[in-house]
Amino acid sequence: MPSTREPRPDLLLRRLEAALQRADQLAAELSAPEVARDPAKRTALGREHSRLEPIVGSGRRYLKLRADLEAARDLAASGDGEMAELARQEIAALEPELAALETRLTGLLTPHDPLDDRDAIVEIRAGTGGDEAALFASDLFRMYTRYSERRGWKTEVISLSDGTLGGLKEVVFAVRGADAYGGLRSEAGVHRVQRVPATESQGRIHTSAATVAVLPEAEEVDVRIEEKDLRIDVFRSGGPGGQSVNTTDSAVRITHLPTGLEVKCQDQKSQLQNKIRAMEVLRSRLLDKRVAEQEAARSRDRKAMVGTGDRSGKIRTYNFPQSRVTDHRIGLSVHNLRDVMDGDLGEFVKALAARRAEELEGG
Repeated sequence: MPSTREPRPDLLLRRLEAALQRADQLAAELSAPEVARDPAKRTALGREHSRLEPIVGSGRRYLKLRADLEAARDLAASGDGEMAELARQEIAALEPELAALETRLTGLLTPHDPLDDRDAIVEIRAGTGGDEAALFASDLFRMYTRYSERRGWKTEVISLSDGTLGGLKEVVFAVRGADAYGGLRSEAGVHRVQRVPATESQGRIHTSAATVAVLPEAEEVDVRIEEKDLRIDVFRSGGPGGQSVNTTDSAVRITHLPTGLEVKCQDQKSQLQNKIRAMEVLRSRLLDKRVAEQEAARSRDRKAMVGTGDRSGKIRTYNFPQSRVTDHRIGLSVHNLRDVMDGDLGEFVKALAARRAEELEGG
């Protein structure tokens, strides 16, 4: 989502000129024979080109209207009665359309993280709170599934570990669709719930937590993994799933030896499918690790001045008795908890995206 802050006209024009130049450059690169022979590069360039398409259309119209408006104003100031009147009528028609295009371009040209339009890998894990934390993790999984449905995204479970009482110890799933990572990235962190558990006979409110990690789905062009750096173990799947479960070694565990990162997948029907899904998660975790290291290096000085803003570790609290959800990063509280848990995250997503856009704009 764009920042609510309007850029200066000269800044808007500089951004537009750069975007138009980049779009022309991408069109030339996409037609090059060497790119046609490289599917990974063609995909990456095609994604960037698609993101610039609405900017190109609106931007060229905007530049034409600016020129027309300038000419009409010159004519209106010329003093020629009939022509000046026609020019004033044209000005009255041009100005609202130009203003609308400027607002649209302000959003389209707001600094954008190049990873935002990737698919996402989301990992939810029960934290402190025992059975209640596992139930809350299950609630969060449903919340993000419903939010994805609202956005027209598809979800696909990669791995799932059941808890007791119908809760979840851990679930890892992919979210596929336009700007999936950009729309979910601000959900990463510790989520805290305050409510009376079903097992609580005294009616006391308990506080539990679950953690959410959101990773951009990586492509082979982003992270190249050497076979020699992997240890692949197979074992029997556990939990419900059909006759083949617990009878064949279809589950896969992949360990990336240089970093120690470990990924397990057992929810697919075959060992090959589990290996493919596990490699997707591993590649995304390695990309996330690399991006985090780069961002830490870039923002070390700024963080030293303003602090991290999350000393308590929690980013959001879901208070069931008061039907209140509070995001501690932006100080926003809403009193429609039922709707939020049903996937209505729009108010939080919009506010958090606006804050992030301002951070990107400010460097």
